[in-house]
Amino acid sequence: MQVPRCIVFALCTLTSIAHARDPAVDPDPKALARGEFVWHPEISPSGPVVLVVSLDEQRAYVYRNGIAVGASTISSGRKGHETPTGVFTILQKEVEHHSNKYDGAPMPYMERLTWDGVAMHGGTLPGYPASHGCIRLPHAFARKLYEITTRGATVIVADTKSAPATTVHPATLVPTAVGDGANDSAPAEDFSWNDAPLASGPVSILLSTAERRVFVFRNGRTIGTTHYVSDAPVAIGGSVLYVMGEGFDSAANVLDPAHPRHRWTAYPLPTRRDPAPRADAPRVFHVPPEFARHVYDVLVPGITVLATDLPSVRSDIDSGPVRVLESSDRDSASPRP
Repeated sequence: MQVPRCIVFALCTLTSIAHARDPAVDPDPKALARGEFVWHPEISPSGPVVLVVSLDEQRAYVYRNGIAVGASTISSGRKGHETPTGVFTILQKEVEHHSNKYDGAPMPYMERLTWDGVAMHGGTLPGYPASHGCIRLPHAFARKLYEITTRGATVIVADTKSAPATTVHPATLVPTAVGDGANDSAPAEDFSWNDAPLASGPVSILLSTAERRVFVFRNGRTIGTTHYVSDAPVAIGGSVLYVMGEGFDSAANVLDPAHPRHRWTAYPLPTRRDPAPRADAPRVFHVPPEFARHVYDVLVPGITVLATDLPSVRSDIDSGPVRVLESSDRDSASPRP
């Protein structure tokens, strides 16, 4: 899935650095020299993994279950081959991969982000953007990252800076039948939900205030959608990505009060146009009860919710209409080294 111009989160909680040649260096991730990285997966042994890539800093930050576990230097796309910003999922993984576009260039521990050629992999890091669009990582770091990620894991590629992720509950979907008293007209009981053809695979949810609709995707394909209504005009102030982690809060889940509330990590996605989206502002979105139950049934650690003021399809000057959530339909393109 993809949104325009995202954000990066600082990593300040790690205490030692792993480097192929010299492990005794400054522990500040921003002070890492080319090829150096931090790696402490023991800080958070389990849970969904989110990778945040800063093009400005030429750094990658790894979070597991919302806790920082690693940071590394990178080399992204050079001028004319820039790495696209946005929110992506890992579509494909290969330990040994060679580019069929650039003379069989080796791309070890390849993790594909788009079917048109953007991937993360081990490679040469000269200390500045130098790739054809891919995100090069130190070889040892690429191997370690490969071992803890799975297909469907979230990767945020950003070109600006922001605060660390914060743990919150996402914008709330409340099951509301017609006539339950929202200030706006209550949501229609008609909605679509059909996940039979796609019984497994990563799930992502898009909530668009521009369209007042909720979309549910599995493997990049729509399995459910409905309109929502809110108690008052609601604006996100940009976009916020929520990732569900392991564990529960003591409060009941509003989607299904018989079950506890899941724990979530929020990643605000500021842009130059929307510099301060609110991840913690109270928001309530009323949806049909049956739709809410379907949503609860697909919640698993790692599921993402993108709450945005953008429409589900936005206009792109260079390429025409582009979906905010990128489809994972496969084609023959090979990642660019």
